Amino acid sequence: MKALNTVLIIIIFISNAMSQTNGKYATVNGLKMYYEIHGKGYPLVLIHGGGSTIETTFGRVLPDLAKQHQVIAVELQAHGRTADIDRALSFDHDASDVAALLKQLGISKADIFGFSNGASTALTLAIKYPELVNKIIVASTMYKKSGAYPWLWEMMKTPSFDQMPKQLKEGFLAVNPDENALLSSYKRDVTRMQSFTDMNEEDIKGIKAPTLIIAGDKDVVTPEHAVEMSRQIPDARLLIWPGGHGDYIGEITTATANDGYYPVLSAIEEFLKEK
Repeated sequence: MKALNTVLIIIIFISNAMSQTNGKYATVNGLKMYYEIHGKGYPLVLIHGGGSTIETTFGRVLPDLAKQHQVIAVELQAHGRTADIDRALSFDHDASDVAALLKQLGISKADIFGFSNGASTALTLAIKYPELVNKIIVASTMYKKSGAYPWLWEMMKTPSFDQMPKQLKEGFLAVNPDENALLSSYKRDVTRMQSFTDMNEEDIKGIKAPTLIIAGDKDVVTPEHAVEMSRQIPDARLLIWPGGHGDYIGEITTATANDGYYPVLSAIEEFLKEK
């Protein structure tokens, strides 16, 4: 058993070391933002979910995505290796930070793949920075409160740090061992969700970027809302996938790893390749 544990520790260490070799920081809007670049091809920006890191949201699918794309994976304000600063946590600020990073990197246009809160940021990018956005993939998100099941908002009335999934806590501390930063990140995300306001419907209808909407049939967001969103955005496709919040990409809290096989990636690649 000790030998097995030693092997697992070595594997995790090597995995983190490989990630770090691709990791860099950029100062954007007063924020020292951590990001990684993997692979070659047309730029694809990955935006993680709330309480998450690059690895906990996209770790199981990033290597496959990097086979076809120049993947630019970011960690947003108060998440993982990107420290907090003295400003509100908001989708507007996150979108502004990603936009500023792309401009610094000399990337005039990119595809955007956001999960959960990161998908709300992707929608905001498409609305506020359309010149930077080619296509967007918005996974497991809503543009208005009624799009999520009522239990989510009930939970947000009396949140507890104990409710944060163990996998997300461990994933955060694996890249940033500051427990105070983890607690602060949790509180920041909770505050943002408690003050969540509906996006302007006309803004959603005005999105010009081709859009792929993905949701699980047992997700935090309702399938009905995913259908509604697909009808609001003029050039939208819709995928309702079996499973819960992020099962289809192997998000770290999902029950199974699907043996490394994520068929949704084929649909994503087909969407991104379409003219």
